[in-house]
Amino acid sequence: MEEKCVVQKIRQETKEILEKYPHEKDQLIMILNDVQEKYGYIPKQAQMVISQVLSIPMAEIYGVITFYSRFTLSPKGKYNISICLGTACYVKGSQKLLDRAKERLKIEPGQVTPDGKFSIDDVRCVGACGLAPVFMVNDEVYGNATVKEFDEVIDKYMKE
Repeated sequence: MEEKCVVQKIRQETKEILEKYPHEKDQLIMILNDVQEKYGYIPKQAQMVISQVLSIPMAEIYGVITFYSRFTLSPKGKYNISICLGTACYVKGSQKLLDRAKERLKIEPGQVTPDGKFSIDDVRCVGACGLAPVFMVNDEVYGNATVKEFDEVIDKYMKE
């Protein structure tokens, strides 16, 4: 029963987001952005409402969501750690950062810690190649990163 209420709430809130925009296909990214802002990810129920209202196939919406790294299909932790594995970062050792994140948090990329506090994503580029290797916690960028610095940042967030 409780899950049914959550589904109805997501559908209603998505309809409210849609009311702010003309019901045209070219509004899709802005709508998805608003849904992402609201939930931290784009729930399937929201995708279904968007598909119906804008007359866009679910597969097309899924394609847009998975194309843009900003969007995600699953909830993230309170502190989402993104580790860049783009060429510049990888060459300068970002794999060590990812390995350390997995070791410290005991989760794989795309997963959330059981307490919901942390999640890890491996990303292809954050646009800060000159600072390689780079990781981010939510929107904060840490450049020229070392495993030691990574540990210090994680320790700080663990205390919060």
